[in-house]
Amino acid sequence: MKVNPYLNFDGDAEQAFNFYKSVFGGEFIANMKMSDAPDVEKLPENERKRTMHISLPLSKDTILMASDTVPSMGHKLNKGNNNYISLHPESREEADRLFNGLSVDGKIEMPMEDQFWGDYYGSFVDKFGVHWMINYNEQYS
Repeated sequence: MKVNPYLNFDGDAEQAFNFYKSVFGGEFIANMKMSDAPDVEKLPENERKRTMHISLPLSKDTILMASDTVPSMGHKLNKGNNNYISLHPESREEADRLFNGLSVDGKIEMPMEDQFWGDYYGSFVDKFGVHWMINYNEQYS
């Protein structure tokens, strides 16, 4: 079984994913707009350019996915700390690169440091309100 993180945004999914792409690299394997869906005329004009589905491979086993909410369908985004994306890079250098890239203009909760449990770890909320953990353990890389 594969597990892929799926995020929701309120109109800025594509902007967020272009930012993530600038850090992770790669190419989108999907980037569909609400205007690509059947019955698009039922949506208000200002919602048709919202992202229906976008996905960016992070590795051969993990794809980061997202969509925008659709307010006219009753969707409401509630940003909170109930979800984190936990990344486990293969080196301290990659951990630092990801932390420094993704945390730009965000809020650092814990800087990258060696932790008492033996890992090199940090956490932050990015500028889009997404919570991230970066965790490197030499023993498991």
